[in-house]
Amino acid sequence: MTKPYVYITRKLDEASLTPLKEVAHIEMWLSEDEPCPREELEKQAAKADALLTMLSDQVDEALLSKAPHVQVIANLAVGYDNIDLKAAEKRNITICHTPDVLTESTADLAFALLMASARRIVEASEWVKEGHWTGWGPLLLAGADVHHKTLGIVGMGSIGTALAKRAAGFDMKVLYHNRSRKPETEAQLGVTYAAFEELLTQSDFVVCLTPLTPETKDMFNEKAFDLMKNSAYLINVSRGQTVDEDALYEAVTTGKIAGAGLDVFRQEPVSPSHPLTTLPNVTVLPHIGSASVETRKMMMRLCAENIALVLQGQQAKTPVCSS
Repeated sequence: MTKPYVYITRKLDEASLTPLKEVAHIEMWLSEDEPCPREELEKQAAKADALLTMLSDQVDEALLSKAPHVQVIANLAVGYDNIDLKAAEKRNITICHTPDVLTESTADLAFALLMASARRIVEASEWVKEGHWTGWGPLLLAGADVHHKTLGIVGMGSIGTALAKRAAGFDMKVLYHNRSRKPETEAQLGVTYAAFEELLTQSDFVVCLTPLTPETKDMFNEKAFDLMKNSAYLINVSRGQTVDEDALYEAVTTGKIAGAGLDVFRQEPVSPSHPLTTLPNVTVLPHIGSASVETRKMMMRLCAENIALVLQGQQAKTPVCSS
């Protein structure tokens, strides 16, 4: 009997795909860093029974209309805004993602980006490497304290909860804003719910962890930055489209806020000439929120397990929508 055919849009760790190798024939795009071209993806989707995709792959109506045999698509991310869910549901295609396994690593990165922004760590490292360290001054590259400050978390899901736990170690007061209140989380962690506007006015660090929805698109705009303290920092590790980048640039350059730490941009990869990348008080990263070796391998394995289960007629472990 012929095994189902699975196409993977990046080169992944072979060992992490073991659950899938046992039940399917696998082919991968040969590059780990370069995305699979759209033309190649369409060609492979036309004959595939399943796809393992990246967040950078657009899985839309046009692609799915050319993929008559696809039963399941596993996205190597917790987010899935690159996938047209309605088009998938119409064709009874199961869509899976990788929640939970990346929670702790992403929270680590979010707090690291907060620390790097506040204490000017990247700027200081470059200062030394470029040969500027010729002496010492009492305020040389002085940044902002993190301990005992107020952290505002926008989007109190599992990553937000993990971030709040880290903030407790720094004796931070934690406010959060979410679509719905989390009484259990409030009781367990001592965090306080706040309206979005109130959170902005009170927080020293605002961390965006919300998914991208019509409601959250451009939520960090000129009005939002006008409400923030001029000593505050915005940290975004969710989706670039939640931030109006022109408004952020204006807020940072005019002193409305102190700076920002960005792991995501509206257009990725971001151009090195992008206005925000030119600012010393904006720390930028290439969308590496979950990028530890251990976590990425767990994400790969979860994708493989999800596809293998569906191809064998079983329920996926982490479906977004099921056939």
